[in-house]
Amino acid sequence: MHMKRYWSRLLALVLVVTIGLMGCSGSPDSLTGDYRQDTLAVVNIMRQALDLSQDSPDKAAVQAEARQKINDFSSRYQRVNSVSGLGSFTTMRTALNSLAGHYSSYPNRPVPEKLKNRLEKELEQVEVALKRGA
Repeated sequence: MHMKRYWSRLLALVLVVTIGLMGCSGSPDSLTGDYRQDTLAVVNIMRQALDLSQDSPDKAAVQAEARQKINDFSSRYQRVNSVSGLGSFTTMRTALNSLAGHYSSYPNRPVPEKLKNRLEKELEQVEVALKRGA
C-alpha cells in the first residue's frame, strides 16, 4: 500500500516538473525579445494590413496577425524601462494604439485614408529612429 502511494506521488512530481519546464521553454508570444527586430516585424505586419484591399481573401488572416503582434508587442515592452523612453517606442505606441483602436471600434470598415497616411508617416519615423538607435 505504501509503495503504491510512493509511486503515484513520484509520478505526480515528475509530471509537474515536466509540464513546468515545457511551459518555461519558449516565448509566450510571437516576438523574439530583440526590441529592434520585434519593432520592425510589427511595422511590416502593420504595413501589410494597411496595404490590403477591402476584398482581399487574406484580409482577415493578416488583420488577425496584426492584432496579435500589436498585443504581443504592447504586453512585452510596456514595462521595459530600457525602451520606454526611446523615441521609436513612443511613436510606435501611438501607431499601435491608433490601428488597434480602429480595429476595435470599426472591425468591418476599411482603415480611412487619413489614418493610413498618418500611420505610414509614424512607421517611417519609427524606422528612422531605430536606425539612429533611438
